[in-house]
Amino acid sequence: MTHALHDDELPIDVPLVRALLDRALPETASLPLRPLPSTGSSNALFRLGDDLLARLPRQPGGSTTIDKEARWLPHVAPRLPVAVPDVVYVGEPDLGYPERWMVVRWLDGDVPSVADPGPDAGTARDELAVDLADAVNALRDIDVPEDASADPGLRGYRGEPLATQDERTRRDIEACRTIAGLGLDLDAVLRLWEDAMALPGVDEVARARWYHGDLLAENLLVRDGRLAAVLDFGGLAVGDPTIDLIAAWEVLDAGSREVFREAVTVDEASWLRGRAWALTVALMTFPYYWSTMPDRCSSRLAMARAVLADAAG
Repeated sequence: MTHALHDDELPIDVPLVRALLDRALPETASLPLRPLPSTGSSNALFRLGDDLLARLPRQPGGSTTIDKEARWLPHVAPRLPVAVPDVVYVGEPDLGYPERWMVVRWLDGDVPSVADPGPDAGTARDELAVDLADAVNALRDIDVPEDASADPGLRGYRGEPLATQDERTRRDIEACRTIAGLGLDLDAVLRLWEDAMALPGVDEVARARWYHGDLLAENLLVRDGRLAAVLDFGGLAVGDPTIDLIAAWEVLDAGSREVFREAVTVDEASWLRGRAWALTVALMTFPYYWSTMPDRCSSRLAMARAVLADAAG
């Protein structure tokens, strides 16, 4: 059984996944099936043989993101400079499991380590920075068809103006004050957030463009220091793509962050709004996942500290 992360967690285990696969894809019956040691918060992940991956939503309503990826990944994938999940099969609810699920092709690579935000950060990640910028630019520039613009399922809160996150972020800051051992200067966080709320464009609706919405280390794969793949397009949407700048504060050091900034071609206000998005994404993680996903919280803590160091520098 997958480790529960949510109050409404769906029970998912190897026997269930095996049974679903045997009924839907009997040709895979001889392939070994095993849960991945590191799984996502939205989907339980099971490697199927050497070449496939089964993804099952962990919560009711997860069919929505499965359907979205199946519909729109074929539109964006050919226009991106890196690999993305290739959908092999979409399964229907069955055997008491209430959601649609997906089988995709396995992508090789390693999740990038989180960059040290301190002054003595390790080797610069300039090549990764350029690759990330290329991916962000390419996704942002893909045409948005009329049916995508009209699809309410492609409108997410992370594509809305930054000011829409003000109330939630302030609540998260206060919730973080109750977490023992967080080790984050929350007074400095609050000051930085208040400064962000005064930036140009925080309440403006931008021209709708494609964005990933969760461009963080756990959704990236690297090989030999280069970006090899972008994973999990459950947050794919159209809106303000500024949210996709957040990777700069989690996986890049200070020097390579400047390389990314130059290559991604955004103005100063957009860059600072992206930094504020990185901060609020980190803050919302701690109260919800502090006891259940320590690795994710550690990465987000590094990201929040990088934001503060960047602002202080």
